[in-house]
Amino acid sequence: MTLILTNDDGIDAPGIKALLKAVNGQKVIVAAPRDHLSGCGHQVTTTTAIHVRRRSDNEYAIAGTPADCTRLALTHICPEAKVVLSGINAGGNMGADVYISGTVAAVREAAFHGVLGIAISHYRKGKRNVDWDTAARWTASVLNDLLTRPVEPGTYWNVNLPHLEPQDLDPEIVFCQPCTRPLPANYRVEGDNFYYVGEYAKRDRAPGTDVDVCFSGKIAITQLHL
Repeated sequence: MTLILTNDDGIDAPGIKALLKAVNGQKVIVAAPRDHLSGCGHQVTTTTAIHVRRRSDNEYAIAGTPADCTRLALTHICPEAKVVLSGINAGGNMGADVYISGTVAAVREAAFHGVLGIAISHYRKGKRNVDWDTAARWTASVLNDLLTRPVEPGTYWNVNLPHLEPQDLDPEIVFCQPCTRPLPANYRVEGDNFYYVGEYAKRDRAPGTDVDVCFSGKIAITQLHL
């Protein structure tokens, strides 16, 4: 089975290297954006050319969005693939984030094509660094479960890893529902310019939802629907 790996942080981001480590030993095609495109949502390119640079036998740098990468991978690069993995994103993608996130859009696009999609993101507390080796290990455990489950048409998985301290035990995996509360929408105003200053860590967290689960130090997994 061939796995397509993509993201929205760019093909050279540390998160996609951690994802490669998590699926070590499996056949993979990396088809990821050439540039950092965090927060691009489900944007696709239809009116201009998308340049594709083949960097090795199994690695393609694509001058397009994450959704573009999935489309090209499934239609031209590896049409026989049955799984698209996206991440590991440097930052959480919970609740309302899934409509903004390029990471999640890549696997939503896979679901439109009838292909299993799993997005993996790592919540960050403030601007602290991510331990990518630990993230890879946690992701490998999650994938060992999700890749063996039957594919439900019209669904895809969204996984959020917590930000723990080095001495903490490995987190519990919790299947939960996505939070439907809005993101902080706060702005600093300078003349006619508005600067977003919403604090991610202060967002509303309905009990038992993905935001609450991940902020509580557990791995939050939600099954999303088209």
